[in-house]
Amino acid sequence: MRVDKWLWHARFVKTRGLAQQLITGGKLRINGAKNDKASGKLRVGDELSFIAHQRLYVIRVCGLSARRGSAPEAQQLYEHLHEPENLAPPLSAPRRERGQGRPSKKDRRQLDALRDRDDIIS
Repeated sequence: MRVDKWLWHARFVKTRGLAQQLITGGKLRINGAKNDKASGKLRVGDELSFIAHQRLYVIRVCGLSARRGSAPEAQQLYEHLHEPENLAPPLSAPRRERGQGRPSKKDRRQLDALRDRDDIIS
């Protein structure tokens, strides 16, 4: 089965296009070897490690599916070898005391960076 299709069936990504971006971005390893082709073949028993949604996943493929089913069906396609590790540091907004006036350019950049980061994580 194609790797991008399996990631979509297992509900790690919302679309196959996102799965292809994850794979071609060099964020997927199959049995320890780097894989950058979305059309790569996946077999039962293969170990995958990849980064998705700011988390590092290390899983073993337990099954292949013919269609994208419900979440409980998708969870039976794999088993976690390690618990997903959160790679993103906790979010904290810059604090300003009341009455300090307008934010400085540096403050605005920090707020913009925080807003952009929220879009990526969700």
